[in-house]
Amino acid sequence: MPAPPGEPDATRGAQPPAGRNLLFLREEELRLAQDLLFFGYRDFTAGADAILADLNMGRAHHRVLHFVGRRPGITVGELLGILGITKQSLGRVLTPLVEDGYVVQRPGRADRRQRLLQLTEKGAALERRLFDRQRETVMRAYREAGPQAVEGFRRVMRGLMGEEARAALDSLGGPPAPAEPR
Repeated sequence: MPAPPGEPDATRGAQPPAGRNLLFLREEELRLAQDLLFFGYRDFTAGADAILADLNMGRAHHRVLHFVGRRPGITVGELLGILGITKQSLGRVLTPLVEDGYVVQRPGRADRRQRLLQLTEKGAALERRLFDRQRETVMRAYREAGPQAVEGFRRVMRGLMGEEARAALDSLGGPPAPAEPR
């Protein structure tokens, strides 16, 4: 449905007028945001999905490889917290990664009951391959959007996260919480 005269057409990516109160976004603008998230995620994951499919793996495997690669020596408990899944769900993904030689589990130094996770050379190579595929997509988008848009994107993504997700991101060395606008 076209926008009323004088209103931006959100379906075509037009920006709301400067100074417009974002608390009163039209439903169509919010639906566009959902569309952008859905399609962006679909296309962002497509290349990695193809690599994973050839190895009989899926996105859950990718998430484990990503976070174990980001935090070598991460405990199973910490990984469960980051992923927000059950031990049983993690076991279904982690067990084959260990059996196939992508991840190793070692007991903790202070607490031998802890299981510390680390990528093997094979796992690090796969994680790098997946990262390189997605890096190209993100770099292209960042170049097209420019630095101010990238900062805005980071603010929006942090805004979509709950407190636990923000804390997990911060623990990974993610971008700091943005300063309040002046």
